Amino acid sequence: MFYLIGLGLSYKEDITVRGLEAVKKCERIYLEHYTSILMAAEKEELEEFYGKPVILADRELVESGSDEILLDADKKDMAFLVVGDPFGATTHTDLVLRAKKAGIPVEVIHNASVMNAVGSCGLQLYNFGQTVSMVFFTDNWRPDSWYDKIWENRKIGLHTLVLLDIKVKEQSLENMARGRLIYEPPRYMSISQCCEQLLEIEEARGTKAYTKDTPAVAISRLGAANQTFKVGTIEELSQYDAGEPLHSLVILGRQCHELELEYLLEFTDNSEKFKKDVAADQEYFKPAPWVPPAEEDDNEL
Repeated sequence: MFYLIGLGLSYKEDITVRGLEAVKKCERIYLEHYTSILMAAEKEELEEFYGKPVILADRELVESGSDEILLDADKKDMAFLVVGDPFGATTHTDLVLRAKKAGIPVEVIHNASVMNAVGSCGLQLYNFGQTVSMVFFTDNWRPDSWYDKIWENRKIGLHTLVLLDIKVKEQSLENMARGRLIYEPPRYMSISQCCEQLLEIEEARGTKAYTKDTPAVAISRLGAANQTFKVGTIEELSQYDAGEPLHSLVILGRQCHELELEYLLEFTDNSEKFKKDVAADQEYFKPAPWVPPAEEDDNEL
């Protein structure tokens, strides 16, 4: 059996009972180590908790070495551990498809992820639209395909969850070109950097999918004991120090329910200003009133 097991958001104990029972009977255990990290548990702690060695699976191994991961999974139990929920990244879906094509039985054991735990900031999950990812910009690579998705969400009034980039076991272009297996220190995008990039692309696009005054929610270390939330405009959050990673951001949509707003006010030092910012944003994105089409004149037919 090939097990795809979600670990939850932060602690080694966040794994489900069923997931832990599966891990303990597996021959090999891989930990996916590039889309996210467990904030409160290191590899060595997991190994002690499971009573078994854990193999770190970087992007190259998962995307190019699936045969190695799935080796003998048709005869023995193997586990692939994913921070959050197993289907939080498309590469995990690809791994399941490869296993099924090879005739390997697959069992998926789900867990909490940022996609549902984001509701702890007070915003209702069914008011969210498409989720987008914000990657680190470089001098010659500043992708902005996510902008159109935010615009689509905003036009129909929905909130947008923005997932912030992490870089684990990444090579510099020079080391990659020279074939040197030297890796850069891990990097985690901050709320402030994400907001700076949002503002840069809005200035370049100029179509106002959002503005510097658009309200947003900064989320830090979701699921950990020291998780924090902060609300403000995108411009204000571009100056915000969100502390240690991991971070994510929510851009508010026009349909911000009064109960959502009441909850969000816990995370601001200036409630009156934030209420005004939300009201102004809702007014700006309010759809035009519906006008019935003019009736055709039978005499003109």
